[in-house]
Amino acid sequence: MDAGNLYKATNSLRATSKSSSSFRVNSSNIWRNTGIEVFSRSSREEDDEEALKWAALEKLPTFDRLRKGLLLGSKGANEVDVQNLEFLDKRNLVERLVNTVEEDNEKFLLKLRKRIDRVGIDMPTIEVRYEHLNIDAEAYGASRALPTFVNFNINIIEGILNSLHILPSRKKPFTILKDVSGIIKPCRMTLLLGPPSSGKTTLLLALAGKLDPTLKVSGKVTYNGHGMEEFVPQRTAAYISQHDLHIGEMTVRETLAFSARCQGVGSRYEMLAELSRREKAANIKPDPDIDIYMKAAATEGDEASVVTDYILKVLGLDVCADTMVGDEMVRGISGGQKKRVTTGEMLVGPAKALFMDEISTGLDSSTTFQIVNMLRQYVHIMKGTAFISLLQPAPETYDLFDDIVLLADGQVVYHGPREHVLEFFESMGFKCPQRKGAADFLQEVTSKKDQQQYWARHDKPYKFISVKEFAEAFKSYVFGQKLKEELAVPFDKTKSHPAALTTHKYGLGKKELLKACTEREVLLMKRNSFVYFFKIFQLTVMSLTAMTLFFRTEMSKETIADGGVYTGALFFTVIMIMFNGMSELAMTIYKLPVFYKQRDMFFFPAWAYGLPSWLLKIPITFIEVAIWTCLTYYVMGFDPNVGRQYLLLLFVHQCALALFRFIGAAGRNMIVANTFGLFALLLLFALGGFVLSRDDVQSWWIWGYWSSPLMYAQNAILVNEFTGHSWSRLVNGTELGVHVMRSRGFFPQSNWYWIGLGAVIGFIFLFNILFLIALAVLGPYEKPQAVLPEETEDGATQKSISSESSSAETDENKKKE
Repeated sequence: MDAGNLYKATNSLRATSKSSSSFRVNSSNIWRNTGIEVFSRSSREEDDEEALKWAALEKLPTFDRLRKGLLLGSKGANEVDVQNLEFLDKRNLVERLVNTVEEDNEKFLLKLRKRIDRVGIDMPTIEVRYEHLNIDAEAYGASRALPTFVNFNINIIEGILNSLHILPSRKKPFTILKDVSGIIKPCRMTLLLGPPSSGKTTLLLALAGKLDPTLKVSGKVTYNGHGMEEFVPQRTAAYISQHDLHIGEMTVRETLAFSARCQGVGSRYEMLAELSRREKAANIKPDPDIDIYMKAAATEGDEASVVTDYILKVLGLDVCADTMVGDEMVRGISGGQKKRVTTGEMLVGPAKALFMDEISTGLDSSTTFQIVNMLRQYVHIMKGTAFISLLQPAPETYDLFDDIVLLADGQVVYHGPREHVLEFFESMGFKCPQRKGAADFLQEVTSKKDQQQYWARHDKPYKFISVKEFAEAFKSYVFGQKLKEELAVPFDKTKSHPAALTTHKYGLGKKELLKACTEREVLLMKRNSFVYFFKIFQLTVMSLTAMTLFFRTEMSKETIADGGVYTGALFFTVIMIMFNGMSELAMTIYKLPVFYKQRDMFFFPAWAYGLPSWLLKIPITFIEVAIWTCLTYYVMGFDPNVGRQYLLLLFVHQCALALFRFIGAAGRNMIVANTFGLFALLLLFALGGFVLSRDDVQSWWIWGYWSSPLMYAQNAILVNEFTGHSWSRLVNGTELGVHVMRSRGFFPQSNWYWIGLGAVIGFIFLFNILFLIALAVLGPYEKPQAVLPEETEDGATQKSISSESSSAETDENKKKE
């Protein structure tokens, strides 16, 4: 195949690939020409050897050329495949590009921008508009919202009756955001300020497309004039929460690398392909380090992207990159470093719009300044969009922003350039004193408690000015009028870059996502190996106990009573194999908060997360069941048919793991899962055929007997034992084993082994399917709940202590107190 046909074939494959996270079409149609004339030749001087190697690269087909580059080393430039870059190669590359973050990061970004601009490629930008946005919620009063046993049950019953329209809802409505409008522009840093409970978190969630579906929303949010239903906002924009949810057993590097891998490369590959095509046509040779960085950053499915090393460097996390994040049980990095990991987890992705909620919590002012300055450089140079909420930023950090959005009581008080925000309040009669930082002044000037100290018109008596009056005054202010005029002119959709908005739900294909989740699950199993070794130790100890309790020399096979002892031994065997998988419940619940966060950010679908949790436990099942069977089977003196019992116990163990996984995913909380899960297990045991014989189960409970997986497992293992040769002695014309099974209400037919085995296999698939459904449908159990103020005896109202979608404001209140 000649080079032309190969180029067409590779482009066709790339265009039809489902692993792309943005528009996969002909790059020459996507990447517009800015009209800038390209240089005839590169200005960089190179030696002859390097020039020959670059000339050889230029002769390769497009697909191969985008995977290979020249890596500078001590022995000169060497041709490398970017997919096979070693760990040290990536680290050294980043060190050369960004040796000192404060000095080199801006230079590095300018080099990237220069390479793109000099061939006339137009970079995608995103303008976010929100117009007449109203968000309302419903909540109980303070007394009804208390988490008491009575309130819990009353709320459940009322919820069911409300859904059936039998009883009207007793929740009271309240407003979070009131008719707010504004524009978040690209290439500008926008700071979101406001006192606690002002609705900052809710506004960020609304713009990022992550609002709770139970909220009532009116108005519209658009990206480049496109409604939220026309693209995937969760992948187009990155929302960075103030809550640090990470898997403690993973290192910082592994956490960021997994995030980068799942989010994909976005439109980086298409841009690189067009960039390479234009440079080749213009005979331009790029900087080797910049070239290999961009090629490595555009490689999909890379387990350790070079972008990860870059973000680690600029966030100051390179010093703890190989340290575990840690949690309550594992000692790890500090709280401030965890906050930076939360930020870096989304920065490694390809999103062009960033919505950041309280990213400075737990950070010192110097680190906050460094991070915000890095973001400022990225936004200004690479044409990004950033809307950042900070709590009491330092003056030097505050000065890095271009625009200010001041929110109070759910209303926009100011939305305009930072340089003119104090002028607006001076026109209202309030002045920021020199002793006070502008950010602190803005958050206090709308407060009834703090407003009076800033009154500057001494010739007029002070009068409290409400938030509503401030909001109305801003609408008539020069920047309020300008904002109104800009909103009146709709965004021209034809000016929206085709690569700006993402239309694919996931950043990788199904196979790659499953591979990424599987490799992470293997890693976590290795890190939690103590749990599995302890389970083996526990099973070994219980095996030794069972061997002494049911020793074959102490048991005979002469009477029905002897059969009862063996029935008890077999029941003990099934119970031990089932309960040895109970740790799966706690391990499932432990990982759920991180799973919910990553699922809602469209890192992966629920099935890609759930399948490895099921399939990778199968080898462990073989080991655990083998230990039990080898130690106990012959010592207890069971009939020599060990193969069939081993096969049955394998599936019983898998059924138990699936059951506990499902209980954990459905309960979502240790207390709830243990309460309802253990209640379900008690029913399962009671109706399993051993505690209560089938003949003793009441007719209205017989459905429970037939739906218990323990019944089928117990019946199958008894059939395997009592239909054996050692129980074939005839008693009154019937085999002794049949008498034993009938005495306990079990079915003595030999085909019941296969019926029981088939039923247990069916329950394995049922519980695992229910587990996947619970992962896909359910959300976090402990969601922030709204509590409305209630009137006291003197007619005053108590202050609202939280908000369903504004938990951040509650946290701010607590910190201030």
